[in-house]
Amino acid sequence: MAKVGFVGLGIMGAPMAGHLIDAGHELYLYDIKPVSAELTGKGGVACATGTEVAKHADIIITMVPDTPHVAAALFGENGIAAGLTPGKIVVDMSSIAPVETKEFAKKINELGCDYLDAPVSGGEVGAKAASLTIMVGGPEGAFETVKPLFEKMGKNITLVGGNGDGQTTKVANQIIVALNILAVGEALLFASKAGADPAKVRQALMGGFANSRILEVHGERMVKRTFNPGFRIELHQKDLNLALNGARQMQMSLPSTALAQQLFSSVAAHGGAALDHSALVKALELLANHQVA
Repeated sequence: MAKVGFVGLGIMGAPMAGHLIDAGHELYLYDIKPVSAELTGKGGVACATGTEVAKHADIIITMVPDTPHVAAALFGENGIAAGLTPGKIVVDMSSIAPVETKEFAKKINELGCDYLDAPVSGGEVGAKAASLTIMVGGPEGAFETVKPLFEKMGKNITLVGGNGDGQTTKVANQIIVALNILAVGEALLFASKAGADPAKVRQALMGGFANSRILEVHGERMVKRTFNPGFRIELHQKDLNLALNGARQMQMSLPSTALAQQLFSSVAAHGGAALDHSALVKALELLANHQVA
């Protein structure tokens, strides 16, 4: 069994760490908030700093909201880097900028340690069910060492390429997810305003070529008006900003991504930044002066 550090125990990180504890691994835990009694009750060890986590663990996982948070967790005061010794592996499972990821990897490599960027898709549902899709960038040897841990947290696990490629894949994923949420929202709103029962329309569409996980999960949220966050709009905005900034650097256009970002911004402007990203439909409902349900 591995000695694993886990830094960042929010909506996603807590269940992911829990699966590793359940699998018998030795877990050292740190978060800016107190570590939950559920995790320590199962055998997880709460640590006072990221440095302490890194001193105890051979593989250290970070799962925090954004690029600056990863930078702080790794290289800030009492950060992970200060507790590393050669031969350890740092795994960032956050969704952050690919360019900065390459810089983080370089700094960790200079300390004699390997670095994997391994962002995930699947949201809170996937984290709890250990069914996350995990997109990995980094050296193959480190990937093979960490893969048994990934298999306790996810189902579809792919080594895409070198450092940064995992994050690039996650940005592509978030483009697809946003545009699918937009498509499902428009379709259900159209059906509802035309007088059809959106719940039955969704049920019918799930048996055809239009079926998708977005229609299944987020379509249900739209119909039932359950926008408590599995993945917050403000986090999806962050991911689309990564896509649009990257596109600008590469001198290319992502017009549909830009539209989805503007609709997310509309919902956020009306106080919905902390809602689930399926609440993008609220922006469409404002434009139509009609609710899906």
